[in-house]
Amino acid sequence: MSISEPMPVSEPFRRVELFTGEGRRRSWTPDEKADIVAESYGDGETVCGVARRHGLTPQQLFTWRRLTRRVMQSADTPMFVPAVVKAQPPSPTPSKPRRSRRQRSAKADIEFEIDGVVVRVGSAASPKTITAVIAALKGGV
Repeated sequence: MSISEPMPVSEPFRRVELFTGEGRRRSWTPDEKADIVAESYGDGETVCGVARRHGLTPQQLFTWRRLTRRVMQSADTPMFVPAVVKAQPPSPTPSKPRRSRRQRSAKADIEFEIDGVVVRVGSAASPKTITAVIAALKGGV
């Protein structure tokens, strides 16, 4: 039966629904997705609240968050935090030198602290070792 032919009388009336407005999926740019995901991690924000404001389901936003975490974790390049360099005044020489368990190298190129853990990296350390130490520290945080 074509649209132009009248409907036979023997068939009962069928309900027809007409949807107006945008009837297709919304496409989000990667920047929009990143902004929404970042907003969902904001202080006092809930995933449901952010999803509701942007016309998403919470499940969709959770999926975007999970995919973002996977991309961040699988990045081949190590991620670094900004270094803070501050000049310290020379400390007065103690009357009795402090003994240490192990003699430190006179040349420690990098020293950083993460949640009270101090890590000193010497000039002979490989980038792979440094990356593994930072990853281990991040995993313990």
